Amino acid sequence: MDICKIYDYKKGVSYKNKMINHLKGTIELKKDNYIVIDVNGIGYKVSMSDTSLQKLNLNEETKIYTYLRVSEDDINLYGFLSYEELSMFELLISVGGIGSKSALKILSNILPSKFALAVITNDVNTLKKLPGIGAKTAQRIILELKDKIKASEQDEEDKEEKIQIDGNAKDAQDALQVLGYTRKDIENVLKEIDINGLSVEEIIKLCLKNLS
Repeated sequence: MDICKIYDYKKGVSYKNKMINHLKGTIELKKDNYIVIDVNGIGYKVSMSDTSLQKLNLNEETKIYTYLRVSEDDINLYGFLSYEELSMFELLISVGGIGSKSALKILSNILPSKFALAVITNDVNTLKKLPGIGAKTAQRIILELKDKIKASEQDEEDKEEKIQIDGNAKDAQDALQVLGYTRKDIENVLKEIDINGLSVEEIIKLCLKNLS
C-alpha cells in the first residue's frame, strides 16, 4: 500500500503526503476552522488557519495548496492560500512538540514573512508571543530551522558555485530559504530587482511577489 508516505505504526511517525498537491474548486461550506471545497462534484473537507478562512467567500472559486496528514487514528487535509503558508506549516510541524493544530494557530497570528524574519534574526520575543510557544520552544524553532537552512545551502554549494550576497539581501535570502525557496531561485530574483535602501522585510516582500 503506497500513498506516497504514510504512517509508520512501528515507529509512531506521521509522514507528509504529497498525493494531493492542491485543489481548485468552489467553496461550498465555511466553518470556524475548515471549509468544504467542491471539486468536480467531490466535496473535500480542508482545515485552514483563521487568516486564510477570512479571505474566502462562499460560492467562490479558489485554488488551495494542501497537505495530507496521516496518523494512526486520523487522516486530515490542511489547506493554504499560498506556497509560503504551506512551507511554514511544514516547517512548524517538523519541530518537536508542535502539532498540526498548533501550527494552524500560529499561522493565524503571524505572516510567513515575519515568521521567517524572526527565525533568521533570533527574535525569540516575537516567536514566544505566538499561541502555544514559550521561550524554550521559540529557541528550538530557531535552532532547528537554521540547521535546515545550513543543510540546504550545503547541498546547493556542492552542486554549483555560490554567489556572494551580504547585508540586508543576505538576511532576506535566509528568510526566504526558511519559507522553502532555493538559494538559486532567490539569487535570480535579487539580480532582477532594485533593493538599494530597502529593509530586510521590504526585500522579502518584493522577492515574494516575483517568486510567486
